[in-house]
Amino acid sequence: MFPPVVIAAAGRGTRMKELSTEKPKHLIEVNGKPFLYYLLFHIQRAGFRRIIIITGHLAEQFDSFAAQYRTEFPGLELVNQYAAVGQERYGSLLPLLAVRNLVGPEPFLVANGDHLYSVRDLSTFRDLHDDYHYVAATTVADPTKFGTLVTNSDQLLVRVDEKVSQPVTNLINAGLYRFTPEVFTAADTVELSPRGEYEITDAITRLAEERKVKVVPLQDYWLDFGRPQDIASAEEIVNNHYQT
Repeated sequence: MFPPVVIAAAGRGTRMKELSTEKPKHLIEVNGKPFLYYLLFHIQRAGFRRIIIITGHLAEQFDSFAAQYRTEFPGLELVNQYAAVGQERYGSLLPLLAVRNLVGPEPFLVANGDHLYSVRDLSTFRDLHDDYHYVAATTVADPTKFGTLVTNSDQLLVRVDEKVSQPVTNLINAGLYRFTPEVFTAADTVELSPRGEYEITDAITRLAEERKVKVVPLQDYWLDFGRPQDIASAEEIVNNHYQT
């Protein structure tokens, strides 16, 4: 039995500017289909069947999306983050808290709903079977816009530096995780960050302090679908890799 995949898609998508004012950025069209469609397609091609989408901003549009594509993705579940954990807190930790009572006692995956991963990289995370927690990583030319991953010689995570002005590495957090339920204990210790958010990376750093987190570099392409210019990049990836 493959683990469930939790997709974090509750955010407001402000970097998409006016494009995400009336539509979640995850549902902006790329070659005639919502961006989220391609992420789900790759996840399903990698063998996963239970997919839980955490919604929030403009949640009703995800309901319409699910209704339209239910036949193609029969294992799709929607969870409204606002209903599950309220709207008082904000940040990347909240989608994780919203599935505390849903994922069960076995390991599970979490993926950012505005990122795109290859079937091969998703399959790598599918096949992990030990008690470590895992963070996907990739390298970029300008890591200041991302959380950077500081590792030791054993590829164990030391800490996550969230969008610092002078990062010590260009290895960044690619927003794909494999957790055991132990992550919820770490999540309960997370306090408000200096950015005014509750960050999933703070929970990951807690686990890293106990030498329980490994870093796995992605082998293929990766896309952060955050800005209007990323639509063209997504179209290029889809043209070259969709249905491969």
